[in-house]
Amino acid sequence: MVVLNESIAQLKEKLQLLLKAYKHIQKENQQLQKEAVALHQQQALGKQKLSQLEQQLAAAQLSGGGIGNDAEKQKLQQKIDAYLKEIDKCIALLHA
Repeated sequence: MVVLNESIAQLKEKLQLLLKAYKHIQKENQQLQKEAVALHQQQALGKQKLSQLEQQLAAAQLSGGGIGNDAEKQKLQQKIDAYLKEIDKCIALLHA
């Protein structure tokens, strides 16, 4: 009978540990879901900014003005590249 009581006590203790671990994992899961939503939003904003920059570039190329010198073109290209890198980071984080 004493052994049975000890076994029950050990099972209760292990169950409590499992419940704590489960709650911790639930909290972590909620946090990761929030991060995923935030990354999706960042990705959407990045795509929107990229689209706007591409439209500006196309309009400037069609009009022959706006982005006249090489320095301005290079600056715009660097901006586009930075947005692309940000989008790639967001995608990589979503797939991790």
